[in-house]
Amino acid sequence: MSLAVRFDGIEKQFGPVRVLHGVSFDLAPGRIYGLLGENGAGKSTLMKILAGYERANAGELYVDDTPRTFSNSRDAEEAGIVLIHQELNLADHLTITQNMFLGHEIRKGFFLDESAMREAARIALNDVGLYTNPDTRVRDLIVAEKQLVEIAKAMLRAARLLIMDEPTATLTPSETQRLFALMMRLKGAGTTIVYISHKLDEVERVTDEVIVMRDGRLVARAPTDEVTRQQMANLMVGREVSDMFPDKPALANDAPVAFKVEQASVPDWAEGVSFSVRRGEVFGFAGLVGAGRTELFEALVGLRAMQAGRIEIENESVKLKSPRDAMRHGITYLSEDRKGRGLHVDMALKDNLTMMTLERYAHPLIDGRAERDALTSAVKDFGIRTGNPAIRARMLSGGNQQKLALAKFLHPDPRVIVLDEPTRGVDVGAKRDIYFLIHRLAAEGRAVIVISSELIELIGLCHRVAVMRAGELVATLGMDLLTEERLIAHATGTH
Repeated sequence: MSLAVRFDGIEKQFGPVRVLHGVSFDLAPGRIYGLLGENGAGKSTLMKILAGYERANAGELYVDDTPRTFSNSRDAEEAGIVLIHQELNLADHLTITQNMFLGHEIRKGFFLDESAMREAARIALNDVGLYTNPDTRVRDLIVAEKQLVEIAKAMLRAARLLIMDEPTATLTPSETQRLFALMMRLKGAGTTIVYISHKLDEVERVTDEVIVMRDGRLVARAPTDEVTRQQMANLMVGREVSDMFPDKPALANDAPVAFKVEQASVPDWAEGVSFSVRRGEVFGFAGLVGAGRTELFEALVGLRAMQAGRIEIENESVKLKSPRDAMRHGITYLSEDRKGRGLHVDMALKDNLTMMTLERYAHPLIDGRAERDALTSAVKDFGIRTGNPAIRARMLSGGNQQKLALAKFLHPDPRVIVLDEPTRGVDVGAKRDIYFLIHRLAAEGRAVIVISSELIELIGLCHRVAVMRAGELVATLGMDLLTEERLIAHATGTH
């Protein structure tokens, strides 16, 4: 069952950009390793080499002391190595069961054994805490549920080495705790786990050792209980990282209301939700998975049908039938699904950035130089790490894709900004940059709404936090009442 891995001088480059520089370290069986580093540090690339998705340009990969080169992920899976992707890798039009057994179908003679696959899928889903019908189509799941399907799918592969890339990015604390319990069971059975995460509190809780990469190189390795979170953060970015959250900008008592919602209802998701956000305010939304936060805001900006409700922007009643309609009225919404709804990953960076504001660059032909200048400014302002600005968005790391998505949705200069999981998959240094950006936007007099699964993020950022449960807004807490315990109690109905 056990499996040992050793990287020996691994190098990798994409065109002229070298992303791994002679990386060497080993992984022993039955241990949980925290693999840390900023976006672009090379963590995901190294793990994709291990899992058969990429091939090294130089160096050797040893599995159980045998040199191995995997041609594809199927080869790696047959050796017991499974990667759970940060970016969801599911076919939306297929059912959960079909996704979980795609390429690994169970057969009974010449036919597929549908009942056996369905039952195995159900058991794996229950193990990760997703109690839903395995015949449900993936397109009907929310992002957090899709993440749990990815984890359950990996469980079916009987992995001897499991790589988890930001597995808790969209999970609630209770779902995260269930995942940790599952990891401990796997560790006890001899499975090696590589846990990639920017949530340093989770790394501290669940891992045995931390391995830190920076700029494509291994920079540190130590037992987890010998390294503080602050030291982890400093090692990742190569400098002192302190004061994660800026001081909250003062909010005048007479600050005018910028965005007001009355009795908004979304079929199957939200009922009678009312709230208002003032200029200069950072207003948070908390709640468990399925509480209806994302679906509410998708309806408010025209991405899905709204059954009832009234919307005011700057005291003007508006009807928003599409995101473009919303943008014209000064509101933009950054989806939690940056790959599906935030970016066109097969397009160039500049094309992504200027897509929502093309009229600025058409005279009447598109001014390519002006677009490139805008991208140069965005790369600097948002800290987007790219060796070549002409690449497609797909070539960026997950965190740098998130920064590009933020730049894109702020490019129209909105008055009201809705950010759904704005730091999902973003490293500690970039998180701090985004937090300061959010407060800068508020200080400029904009209304900023932050939907987040990270309670510490909401407490550190927001003037007020609304809590949703089962489609209803059940509480709104001011700064003096913002604690994790209160937020969890309202979200679970145990207050």
